[in-house]
Formats: sequence, C-alpha cells, structure tokens
Amino acid sequence: MANPMYGQNKDDSSLNYFSDVLSGSATWDPSGIGDGDEQATNITVSGAELGDFCLASISVDIQDMVLDAQVTAADTVTCVLANNTGGEVDLGSSTASVVVIKAV
Repeated sequence: MANPMYGQNKDDSSLNYFSDVLSGSATWDPSGIGDGDEQATNITVSGAELGDFCLASISVDIQDMVLDAQVTAADTVTCVLANNTGGEVDLGSSTASVVVIKAV
C-alpha cells in the first residue's frame, strides 16, 4: 500500500472533514497569575459553535503553565492559562491564536 497523499486518507477518501477550519487571534497580557490561579480571554472566531474542536497557542513561553481553549458560545473561543507552577508567573503582552475545526 502506498503512503497516502496530502488531503487523502489511506482508504483513498478525502479529508473533507477538515475543510472547515476557522481561526482568530487577539492581544493578551496575562500578567501576575498566582500559583493555583487562572486567567482567561475571549477570542472572536466567526462561525465557531459549541462542540467544535479548538487548538490554542500563545506567542511567548508559557513557563510550564497549561493553555486550554474551547468554544464557549457562538463565535467565541475562551483561552485559559492555568498556573500550577508553584509561584506567580507574569508573561507580559502576547498574541493568543486559536484554530477551530468544525465538528462533523
């Protein structure tokens, strides 16, 4: 069996399930997050709906914190940074970016 080509599954069906990919970004300054605390920001992503899949990134080193994202309302993705590092973390201003993959 040959390796699948880009955009094609091993059974030769297309990857149309990933044809609806949305994205958005926003400036975020998650500063002074104490140990055990969280900070959140909302990013507008037109077309995002509850149940869609999300991937998030941020333009700075998150210093062992956890970054999560989910669609929390129509057209709204909420990114959350959770600090369980043992000390306060101040990341400074950055850009948070999200990719939303439409659920099938």
